[in-house]
Amino acid sequence: MSTHVTGGRRTIVVMAVVAVVCLAAGLFLSQLIVSPGKAAADAAPPTAGPITVPVESRVISNELVIRGDVGYDDPVALRVETGDLGGPAVVTGQVPQVGAQIGPASVALEIVGRPVIVLPGDLPTYRSLRAGVSGPDVRQLKAALASLGIDAGDPATDTYDSATAAGVRALYQKVGYEPPAAGEELQDTATAAREGVRSAQDGLAAAQRELAAAAAGPVSSVIIGLDTAVAVARQTLADEQGRCAAPTEDAPCSQAALVQAQGALAQAEAERAEAGAAKDVASQRAAVNSAQAQLTAARELQAEAQAATLTPLPASEVVFVPTLPRRVDVVSAIRGGTVTGEFMSVSGATIQITGSATRADAELLTVGATGSITLDDQELPVTVAAVKDSAETPTDPGTPEGEEPEQPAAPKGDRRAVVFTLGSLTPEQVVALQNTNVRVRVPVSSTQGEVLAVPLAALTAGPGGESRVELAGAGGKASSLVTVTTGLAADGYVEISSAESPLVAGDLVVVGVADTEKKTADAEADE
Repeated sequence: MSTHVTGGRRTIVVMAVVAVVCLAAGLFLSQLIVSPGKAAADAAPPTAGPITVPVESRVISNELVIRGDVGYDDPVALRVETGDLGGPAVVTGQVPQVGAQIGPASVALEIVGRPVIVLPGDLPTYRSLRAGVSGPDVRQLKAALASLGIDAGDPATDTYDSATAAGVRALYQKVGYEPPAAGEELQDTATAAREGVRSAQDGLAAAQRELAAAAAGPVSSVIIGLDTAVAVARQTLADEQGRCAAPTEDAPCSQAALVQAQGALAQAEAERAEAGAAKDVASQRAAVNSAQAQLTAARELQAEAQAATLTPLPASEVVFVPTLPRRVDVVSAIRGGTVTGEFMSVSGATIQITGSATRADAELLTVGATGSITLDDQELPVTVAAVKDSAETPTDPGTPEGEEPEQPAAPKGDRRAVVFTLGSLTPEQVVALQNTNVRVRVPVSSTQGEVLAVPLAALTAGPGGESRVELAGAGGKASSLVTVTTGLAADGYVEISSAESPLVAGDLVVVGVADTEKKTADAEADE
């Protein structure tokens, strides 16, 4: 009995397992076998429908793209006047390295052992400066020395004087070189002028002594003797007149003696009068005046000769540069070589980008407008510093290989140079940008904030030329046409500034219809 029960149970279990396996196999086969009706339904093309995109809230900006070369601002070529050297301008030292900085009172180069000193100034060196010369270059020198804290005399005057020469000596002491000196010929002339002054002084002293002696007259003893002679002559005449008035036998009257006494008195009185009268010293005074004139002339010659020996500033030892400090870009001079004219190119310390734009594009740019460049996937800000006329337009570097030009070619006379400055850069960025050509993007118009925007493909024209968008219906509802007012368009999008029916970000607008017929034809061609 138990045996029959156990066998029945085993049979039931087997049948259940077989049923489960058959069910699983049936489900599997149902996935592989497609009915003809379902296959036809799957092969039928899908119902054509609209292609929609959402209304977005975004910033729309129109930008100008310009290519530009990266370099430093305001390049200047330095040149030295070597005509006064009297020989080859051999470079003996102080040759700077590219990238070095030069400032006021820097030594840009050393030629035949003498420095070429850098000073601030716009007027190029065109002559040597020495005592007595005047002009705007002297005034520039005084201003340059004053900017270094060196007194060079009255800055309002344009004459090179002893104070200016003293300032030049102080300049050379500052840069560590001996001041230039006048030549031996000028020194000899100054020595001869000093001797001439001493000789004129001696001649004047001698003439003055002669004048003093002539003006002083006789000494007092001579005057006393003359007075005595007059008194004796008067007494003798009185005695003779007495004898003639009362002659006696012992003292008879002698007319001859009387006449003689009268003559002696007249002569004595005349000599006394002459001794007491003022002396005629005209000739001695004329000699003194002549000696004085000679001394004045000798002193003038000495002053001129001495001024000629004041410290000069040779043209070969100074170069004026507008705005300092500067960065050394190119050095053509080498130690042991010779210099003839330009020997170095320097630029400002500010890195800049110089590009070219058509006149029409340049008119969209204003000084102070901002843009950007891309360096190693990082955007760096730039600012429009200047828009220059065609005379200053650099050569267009062209479009790098493999890139499309950002703007159509325009006649060179119709182009403008655009200069951009960059913000703060790291040393690594400066090195990476040097001597490269970059693409500058400058927004020239913008919505100045997020606005509602749709793709340009969403716009259609109404019967009256108005702009419309087709707003997709929600929940199976039909779409509707909405008249809109558009604003700025850029990058394939257009601003929706207003709409007759409210639009919000996320609303779906129709941009096209799916081309199901083309898809079906393509599928049949593939079969």
